[in-house]
Amino acid sequence: QVQLVESGGGSVQAGGSLRLSCTASGLSVDGLHMGWFRQAPGKEREGVGCITWSGRTTFYADSVKGRFTISRVNAEKTLLLQMNSLKPEDTAVYYCALSGGCTATYMAGAGSQWTYWGQGTQVTVSS
Repeated sequence: QVQLVESGGGSVQAGGSLRLSCTASGLSVDGLHMGWFRQAPGKEREGVGCITWSGRTTFYADSVKGRFTISRVNAEKTLLLQMNSLKPEDTAVYYCALSGGCTATYMAGAGSQWTYWGQGTQVTVSS
């Protein structure tokens, strides 16, 4: 059974930092691109960023570019999201996902092209 488990969410003041982790089990992540999405209350899920299976290429949404950094440790089947300079508008449930693609197309919309999803972790940024 494939499972993705996120951790690291919490509450922080604006300008603060958080680091999210996502650990996969039940499958090999070799060859699979990994990504982060988020969903704020009353809004559609949106792409945050992704990283190719090799870790050499990343893609970020404009809203987080320069503030968030995605990385992965394949040996540990772990995806990381370092979030700095957090803003109240970053408040959302954050989800990790596994897919076969890491491009603007795959990050568009609600992520319908991604195969496996975690249960999400709440991030709350107060002003």
